Amino acid sequence: MASTSRVFTRALRTAAPSVRNAAPRTARFAAPQVFQQARRGYSTGGEEYKEKYPGNPKGMIYGAGALVATAAVYGVYLLNPELFGQQAKPKGPFVPKFEDYQKVYDAVAKRLADEDDYDDGSYGPVLVRLAWHASGTYDALTGTGGSNGATMRFAPEGDHGANAGLKAARDFLEPVKEQFPWITYSDLWILSGVCAIQEMQGPKIPYRPGRTDRDVSFCTPDGRLPDASKDRSHIRAIFGRMGFDDREMVALSGAHALGRCHTDRSGYDGPWTFSPTTLTNDYFKLLLEEKWQWKKWNGPKQYEDVKTKSLMMLPTDMEIIKDKTFRKHAERYAKDNEVFFREFSDAVAKLFELGVPFQTEEKWTFKSSFD
Repeated sequence: MASTSRVFTRALRTAAPSVRNAAPRTARFAAPQVFQQARRGYSTGGEEYKEKYPGNPKGMIYGAGALVATAAVYGVYLLNPELFGQQAKPKGPFVPKFEDYQKVYDAVAKRLADEDDYDDGSYGPVLVRLAWHASGTYDALTGTGGSNGATMRFAPEGDHGANAGLKAARDFLEPVKEQFPWITYSDLWILSGVCAIQEMQGPKIPYRPGRTDRDVSFCTPDGRLPDASKDRSHIRAIFGRMGFDDREMVALSGAHALGRCHTDRSGYDGPWTFSPTTLTNDYFKLLLEEKWQWKKWNGPKQYEDVKTKSLMMLPTDMEIIKDKTFRKHAERYAKDNEVFFREFSDAVAKLFELGVPFQTEEKWTFKSSFD
C-alpha cells in the first residue's frame, strides 16, 4: 500500500507541470486533444510515441491503477482474512459455545495438573469447596443467594467464617479469568468445581452456563452454610432451606471424601479419608467400618479414628450414621460406588444451579483429561 502511494505521488508531481503550462481551456476541449495525440502516435507505425507535454500522464494513470488494485486486494483481506492465512474476525457480539467452555475446562484442568504445591498436591478439593459455598447460600423461600452472583468476591461474604481459606481458590482461578475474560466469575467458579470433581476421578457433572456477576448489595448474610459442630436438625434445616431431601443431603456429604480441615480456617484438623484428592465412596465406608473416638486436643470437638489417629470426622459427619434415615443412604453408598456417583452427580448438579435464572434447558458434559 505505501509503495503504491509513493508511485502515485511521483506521477502526480511529474504530471503537474503540464497542467500548469497548458493553455487555458475547458476540460471538454482538453480531453480530445490528448486522445488525438495518442492516435497520431499509434498511426506512425515505426515511430516511438512521444509525449507532447513535459511530465508523465501515463505514469499517473499506471500509478492510479496500481493504487486501485492494491486497495481492492486490501478490501478483500479485510472482508475475508482467512483467504490470506489469517484468522477470521468474529462478526457481531461473541456468543460462547460448548467448545469455548470446554477450553475453559481444559485450562483449569491444566492448572490443576501443573500447580501441585497445595494441600496433598492438589487445588482440586478447595475448588470444589468454592463452588459448594458459592451455591450453598441459596434460600428457596426468598429466592436469594445461590451460585448466581459470585458475591464472595466482596468482603462481607468473603470474610464469613465458613469461607475462610477460599481466597486461595479464587486466586488460583484468576489466570483463567484473564485468559477467558468473557466468562463470568459465577460460571467460572462452578465450572471449576465440575472440573475438579471430574479430574479427581469423580462422576460426570452436567453443566450449563448463564450465571451473572452481581455487586456487593447481593451478598448473603452469614450463617447460611453448615456449622460442623451441630446435629442432624441443623443439617436438615440448612439443606432443607435449599430444597434438598434426606437422600440428597447424605449424597452431598460424600464430598467430604475430598480435602482436609485446617486449624487456621475452620479450627478443625485433618483429612476424612486416606485419599483426599480422589473421590470415592470411602467416606461412607470409613464412617461405618472404622471405630471413632473424641480427639483429645485443645481444638474444637472432633473425632479421630481409633486405629491410626490420622483421620478425622466432624460432629455433623457422625450424625449421618446416628440418624436412621441418613444411615440407610450411607449404607447404600458404602456398598456401591456407582450408586453413590450417580446420586452424588444429580445432587451436585442441582446444588450448582440454585438461584440461577437460566435461559436454556440444554446441559453439557465436559471431557476430562482421562477421556
